[in-house]
Amino acid sequence: MKTLGSIVKNSARELYKVASGATVQTAAEYMTERNIGAVTIVDGDRVVGLFSERDLMRRVIATGKDPNAVTVGEVMTTELIAGLPEDSCEEGISKMRQAKCRHLPVLEGHQFLGLISLRDLLEVEVDEQAEELRMLNTYIHYIPPGL
Repeated sequence: MKTLGSIVKNSARELYKVASGATVQTAAEYMTERNIGAVTIVDGDRVVGLFSERDLMRRVIATGKDPNAVTVGEVMTTELIAGLPEDSCEEGISKMRQAKCRHLPVLEGHQFLGLISLRDLLEVEVDEQAEELRMLNTYIHYIPPGL
């Protein structure tokens, strides 16, 4: 069973993060260039929040704020649930379900290791189920030698 730490450490993906003082426009461009729906907001090395497409829509666009004038620190989600590197994928999904969110920062102490999306966890689940199905098929269709 994969852990959240193995997903973020073994992948060669970028640590998606933006400084809390960056404008919403800058963060939106950053997210668009990387085709991601959320980005971790940092103050130096410390994780202080998460900025998602939902935050952009609800706290900026719908309220008529200027994306070039407001910082992500002003409109980010600050009440975060974090995953631990040793958490299983099921534990990650459970944390997301409880928090009603689709992105989970993975922290080791105060060190930001990466951001896991619900899609990442579902891909692991599908891969594991496909492997189990392959093994069951092999078992069912096995013909012992000499028959």
